[in-house]
Formats: sequence, structure tokens, C-alpha cells
Amino acid sequence: MSDQHKRIEKSIELDATPEEVWEAVATGEGMACWFVPHRFEPPEGGVGARVVSDFGSGNVSEATVREWEPGRRYASSADGDPQVVEFLVEGRDGGGAVLRLIHSGITGEDWEAEYHSHGWDGFLANLRRYFDHFRGLPPATVSIIAFSDLDKDGIWALFDSALGIDRQLAVGDTVRLTPDGLDPIDGVVVVAEPGNLGIRSDRGVHFFSGDGAWGMVTVTHYYYGEGLDRDALTAGWQRWTDSLFPPSAAPAEG
Repeated sequence: MSDQHKRIEKSIELDATPEEVWEAVATGEGMACWFVPHRFEPPEGGVGARVVSDFGSGNVSEATVREWEPGRRYASSADGDPQVVEFLVEGRDGGGAVLRLIHSGITGEDWEAEYHSHGWDGFLANLRRYFDHFRGLPPATVSIIAFSDLDKDGIWALFDSALGIDRQLAVGDTVRLTPDGLDPIDGVVVVAEPGNLGIRSDRGVHFFSGDGAWGMVTVTHYYYGEGLDRDALTAGWQRWTDSLFPPSAAPAEG
């Protein structure tokens, strides 16, 4: 074990203008398109702006913008936390843009760095899907966190039954999910790995996650389009998730 701070660097090429990519990483609505709902206070950002991130089910984090170069770069961190997240946007020769993400100041054992790294890979893949399939559409992002003392097999036995999944899925498969009390989801599998399933439909991208390792289960939906009711969608999926993983299973605070 080592207490040395770790640093993760990611880079992704996007079929979008630098201005579009900046909008996606430096505004509240933009961040909701691929990460989680954010609120910048003031909305225009800038050094000293507060950034509130809503991870769902009452789990909120706050940070402060420490550096800000409009259209190009900003960095933020929470008060007293050595971790800093930095976004850099650059034009790409021949068109498009490159987004560079630097997450520094991570402490703890190697597994923590690996967890952060894998998580950012998934979110950046969401950003690419947004530009490839839903560019310009406003988001209604549903993010739900639940807890379970089941192992991965137990969690997915519940998910499979509640979603109407009757076979092992692979990336590229077409599938219909039939959650009770909610609209069916028809789409193609974009993520199929132990503990994680992602489906892209005509309405958005839908993720179900839980490997039993940390007791956490997540249900995340990125709906896109005009006239969507995020509160109603969240309430529906919260009820559905609570029916599988009752809130009483959450770890005690303190």
C-alpha cells in the first residue's frame, strides 16, 4: 500500500467542434449529457464558481473551479481534497476536437486508481455516443444509487428477471427490456461486461450496474429530446429500483 498521490490522464477524439466539446464539459446541461447532472454557480463558470454534481438518490458532491480558460481549460477540486479534475479542449487537425482529462491527487491503494480510471473510460464513451447519436438534443438524466448485500450473481438474477432478460447478452445484440410499470426499452447492447450492461435506444442510453464488490447498485438513464419530464422519469425508475433493492439495505452512516 502506498499513500503516494496518483494521476490519471485520458484523451478522446470527438467528431464535434471545440466549442461543442467545451459546452459539454463546462456547462450544467452539457455535463448531464454524458456524466451526471451538474449545476454551475454562477452558470457562466469562472474561477471561484461552485460546481454541484448530482449522482442520484441524494448523493451530491461539491467542488470549486480553481482555474478557468474559457473555451479551452478548467480545473476544479473540493475544499480540502487533494484530488483535482481538469478538462482541456483542443482543435484537431482536419476537424473535430480532442478532449483531455486529468484526474490528479488520487490517494489510496492501486485498486482505487483502477476504479477511477475505468469509471472515466465509461463516461468518456458516453460523451462520444452523445455526439454520434444525440448531438444537440437536451438531456433528461436519471441517476439512481441503491445498495445490496447480494453478490454479483444475486444482483443480476434480480436485474435479469425484472428487465425480462432471458439470455446472455453481448455487444451488438438487439434486446427489449420490460421493466414493470415503465415503458419498454428497445435497443442495441453497447456495454456487456461482468456487472455492467448498457443499452442504446432511440430515446437515449440506459445503464445497469452492480458487481457486489462494494454493495452499490446503480441505474442510470440518459434520455434525450424535447419535452422530457426528468422528475417523473426519476421517480419511476426510483420506485422500480427500490422494489428490487429496498432502501433499508443502504449502509449506516457514521
